[in-house]
Amino acid sequence: MLGCSYGRLFQVTVAGGSYQEGLCTHIQGVPSGYYFEEREIYSELLQRKPGQGELSSPRREPDIPVIYSGVNSADTMEGFSNEGYTNGTPLTILIPNLDRHFEHIEQYRSTNRTPRPGHASFASYQKYGSWDDSIGAGIFSGRYTSTIVAAGTIAKRILKDHGIDIFSYVKEAAGVAMPEMDYNKAREIVKGFKEFRTNWDPVYNLVYNEGRIKPGMRFLEKMAVLAEIEKMVPDIKRREISQSEIDKLAEQGIHHILNCPDLEAARAMYDKIIEIRDSGDSSGGVVEVVATGLPAGMGEPVFEKLDGELGRMMSIGTVKAVEVGAGMKVKDMTGSECNDQMRVKDNKVIFESNNAGGITGGLSTGQDVVVRLAVKPTPTIARPQKTVDKVSIEDAELKAVTRRDPTIVSRIWPVAEAFTALILLEQYMEHVAYQSFKK
Repeated sequence: MLGCSYGRLFQVTVAGGSYQEGLCTHIQGVPSGYYFEEREIYSELLQRKPGQGELSSPRREPDIPVIYSGVNSADTMEGFSNEGYTNGTPLTILIPNLDRHFEHIEQYRSTNRTPRPGHASFASYQKYGSWDDSIGAGIFSGRYTSTIVAAGTIAKRILKDHGIDIFSYVKEAAGVAMPEMDYNKAREIVKGFKEFRTNWDPVYNLVYNEGRIKPGMRFLEKMAVLAEIEKMVPDIKRREISQSEIDKLAEQGIHHILNCPDLEAARAMYDKIIEIRDSGDSSGGVVEVVATGLPAGMGEPVFEKLDGELGRMMSIGTVKAVEVGAGMKVKDMTGSECNDQMRVKDNKVIFESNNAGGITGGLSTGQDVVVRLAVKPTPTIARPQKTVDKVSIEDAELKAVTRRDPTIVSRIWPVAEAFTALILLEQYMEHVAYQSFKK
């Protein structure tokens, strides 16, 4: 399979499938001297994992990451304190699958001849034939996005050290859109949402707060812990959040289920998603990503313009459109409306608007980079659908499916945030290299 790598200076290669032994991300270009804890990676992974309530699939995948290579196993010399720090070799992160039950596999086997409309299962069978990994949709499952989030965690930390910050949230869901909001305020609410979800997560407490996996453990020791956790998966329960806790979060502008920084919009989105779910259908939405602190002039024309590279987020399985800045709205604007006019204030160039989304000519302007992703409704729905038998090529009907996500938009924002980080770090490395040679 080709196409599973991205980047040159910060190169990420992913592998695995929904019901294989697990997934992994292999990163070349991680600078030496960084210290990453697995709990840091997990706190990002838990934002996208299933089994977290009414807006996601009931699969109870823990998504516990294991750093396998790329860090020193011990202090390398007397007087050195570099155990666990990156050493410049490829960093590999494994994400074992711990919620693979035979009854689920059998459900896929019984329906794999009749592909879900809107899903990759028909096209992937045409490409790979009888060898297609169709148990849980293999690498075409949303499960593979865990590899992007893991790699993005590394990229975000490196970027943050250089003053570049990235955050993302649900801008629209089920036809309900949030109003415009100051990005600084949105960033703080998103940060609060992430912290709440981490503290509330039972696996985080079980694995890290209770010390089952801690820094310095060997790989095989961690595998023994994961083998025990696999047995515990069916009984790991998320405690019910109390109304007083919900109210306390609301005072901070945080919705306890949906990462939308406008509380009233989040409540309306949630209600509409549930209404559509209860009718047996699914819904889509829009994710917005904002990156701050980028230097002006970052990007590589002609074929690797910054906005063109951000368009690569169409590679996320459920994304059907990517727009930068005003996006599709520019078609209805005049030049005077669309242009981001400039002036000087305190010896600095400032812009009076940001319809360009922080990018002109494929280069960053120094403004916030703003990207939006259109996320389609979940293909798997609780209604019968017309399909075909992909082996015999005959008409067929796909029965209603109950094990599903009523919407995917609530799980795509961390993937978009991570993917943006991969793109920006690659471009930033190229920018820094180019600038170092300027006379």
